[in-house]
Amino acid sequence: MPMMKNNKESKFLRWLNGEDLLIDTKNEEPPVYDPEAANPYQYETEAHTLRKVDKAERRVFSRVYLALSVLLVLFLSAVLLLTVSNLPRYGSAEAPVNNEVSERYIEEGLEETGATNLVAGMILDYRAFDTLGESHVLFTGICAVMILLLTARKDSKKQLRHQDEEALYDVTCDPIVRIMAFFLMPCLLLFGIYVLLNGHLSPGGGFSGGAILGAAFILYSMAFGFEKTERFLNEKTIKVISCCSLGFYVVAKSYSFFTGANHLPSIISPGTPGAILSAGIIMPLNVAVGMVVACTMYSIFSFFKRGTV
Repeated sequence: MPMMKNNKESKFLRWLNGEDLLIDTKNEEPPVYDPEAANPYQYETEAHTLRKVDKAERRVFSRVYLALSVLLVLFLSAVLLLTVSNLPRYGSAEAPVNNEVSERYIEEGLEETGATNLVAGMILDYRAFDTLGESHVLFTGICAVMILLLTARKDSKKQLRHQDEEALYDVTCDPIVRIMAFFLMPCLLLFGIYVLLNGHLSPGGGFSGGAILGAAFILYSMAFGFEKTERFLNEKTIKVISCCSLGFYVVAKSYSFFTGANHLPSIISPGTPGAILSAGIIMPLNVAVGMVVACTMYSIFSFFKRGTV
């Protein structure tokens, strides 16, 4: 015991003199400074603060958005109500529809255009150049959809597997849809062709007839599949029909560029009003517009359905 006590005292004295330490640090590694250990809750605090700021910003944005939406709706409603209140009364002699311009078209339209449907004579004769621009808008829509949604011709294995899985729930597997489409397709096609060819004689024309034909093609593709539809309406056919229809329209009416927007007297006789072959070139223009509308409707549906025509 005295020896152990002397040993401790000697170590204590050596430590006081700076010769030795009470703790042996020869085998210990020097401490490594860790900046993150200084404040272990630093990042958690920052994330929590960011979440609080984000919630506050969203709350402010939602309130401002709601307030601006209400103000915009009230403003538009006031503008529309003010506009309607300033419209002429129905049947008023001072209404713009009762001026000399409309009277002139109504009185002379049948003789000049040969179309018993004055609306068709107006949009495809008097203002056919404007309708040409509308047809080009539809063609531009096809081009835009093709640019945005056209996919590669070769589908990947993942896409093929996805298509196989969707085939189990495909509408074409439903016999009720196929049978109903089998009976409806001839009726829709005949009615669409009738509206196209008879547009200068009765209500209808290129836009409505083309919409009916486009709906018929969409119904056929949904009931029988794209593979059967491509037998008569594929990408190449759609391009040829659209370009030829617009090309015919341009050749028929683009001379207004060179005549100062003044249409020249047509060398084609208006024919006998009420006959199927009458009204000059209004019926061919109706067919051209209808083809563009039908191709546009089917193309957009096809691209959105599977990404390719």
